[in-house]
Amino acid sequence: MSDIDKTQDTGDLNEIMRVRREKLSQLYDLGANPYPYGFDRSHSAHEILADHEQLLGKQVSVAGRLMSIRGHGKVGFGHIMDTSGRIQIYVRKDELPELDFSVFKLSDIGDIVGVTGEVFITRTGETTVKAAKFELLSKTLRPLPVVKERGEGDERVVYDQFADKELRYRQRYVDLVVNPEVRNVFVVRSRVVSYMRQFLDDLGFLEVETPVLQPIYGGASARPFVTHHNTLDMPLYLRVADELYLKRLIVGGFDGVYEISKDFRNEGMDRFHNPEFTMMEVYVAYQDYTYMMELVENLVSSIAQKIFGKTELIYQGTEIDLTPPWPRLPLFQAIEERVGINLYGKNLADLKKIASDLGLKVEPFWREGKLIDEIFSEKVEPFLIQPTFITDYPVELSPLAKRHRDDPKLVERFEPFMMGGEIGNAFSELNDPIDQRDRFLAQKKLLELGDDEAQMLDEDYLRALEYGMPPTGGLGIGIDRLVMLFADQPSIRDVIFFPQMRPEKPTE
Repeated sequence: MSDIDKTQDTGDLNEIMRVRREKLSQLYDLGANPYPYGFDRSHSAHEILADHEQLLGKQVSVAGRLMSIRGHGKVGFGHIMDTSGRIQIYVRKDELPELDFSVFKLSDIGDIVGVTGEVFITRTGETTVKAAKFELLSKTLRPLPVVKERGEGDERVVYDQFADKELRYRQRYVDLVVNPEVRNVFVVRSRVVSYMRQFLDDLGFLEVETPVLQPIYGGASARPFVTHHNTLDMPLYLRVADELYLKRLIVGGFDGVYEISKDFRNEGMDRFHNPEFTMMEVYVAYQDYTYMMELVENLVSSIAQKIFGKTELIYQGTEIDLTPPWPRLPLFQAIEERVGINLYGKNLADLKKIASDLGLKVEPFWREGKLIDEIFSEKVEPFLIQPTFITDYPVELSPLAKRHRDDPKLVERFEPFMMGGEIGNAFSELNDPIDQRDRFLAQKKLLELGDDEAQMLDEDYLRALEYGMPPTGGLGIGIDRLVMLFADQPSIRDVIFFPQMRPEKPTE
């Protein structure tokens, strides 16, 4: 029995599926086509309900999934649901072709149907389509996952009981049917991406595309997915970031480029992480990380204004104020304020002891930067609820960022945090090819020590820098995490149509 079948007893399910197949055979015997090629719709359910006064007595065609049925011999009612909502239908045997009424009688909850007829108002005041034509557009062989149905006479109405999170992620197509509000989450997602594009286009930036399969991965500290190209007989990597290719385009003369893309990191999964995720990265010539901070707060607040008409949102019961400007807080200051220890300038031994005393499990290959990052991630990050820019990271944590103009031990980098997690990453980009080579060599040593998230040495990228890259500000924003905020969803899986899942257990 598959997971979705747990909503019903195996025997009951098998019987329901057997009966539906019998009805399918009867439909074929009647000469009906249970899987036709199309249907001409004139209106959505919402349009009929919204314009019912103008449509009264006029013929419309509407299609959707049959979500309730009730019948009284030669008369029947039902509700069909499309993307926009639900509309009631009314069926009378003496007002339909004989075949159409027979098809209606063989229909089940979940079937996709099309109805053509006049709009009228019932005695109870409900806008309804009186069927002059009833078509079955797709006969469903598997029932929707419901625990119970309320009966009023012979009426059957679906009630959503498809609440198991894992099942909903695994079988999103069912989730979208029985939990219509889930569709709104993905409408919000689409609008976030659309408004982000509009914002960046209005600034004159060019949307571009860069390789997904890369001979050398880079642009982020992450473990890659590895594949093999048979013809070239060489390993390739699914990109972990777009950064190095986008900065090559800045070298080539573009003043501002961005990409909205799928990236892939072979890492753990939690409420903020999925191995496949969507990023927006943008690079702007002649700017630095202070410009990128303003860009982030203006971008995010403007998206909120476009979608909701305001910059104050409720996320999981907490009000989040996106109004610029957002606070700027240096990394070491943030740690000291939270744990009471100033980590700046601490040596490796001291940092290992501090991390252990704070309850962190310390890996032997961790160096100073990694220890500082882990302490921050565990002890500070979960408490950053309101939008905050954490700035000025240690050099060893940021191999692609320019050294801080006031402190060469730090880099000009910030990460925007909210909801207890990071939603992006940004630098004044390193454009000194000699310093960049030294940083890559330091990363290579970390790889050799066992840090499989360290970055590779990319000779072609270094060659590009040697041709000259202007001062550049760079930014990456996690689209999925941003959508979590705007759609008020607690997990990244709630805003990805098909999140990565463990394989289903074999059917018993």
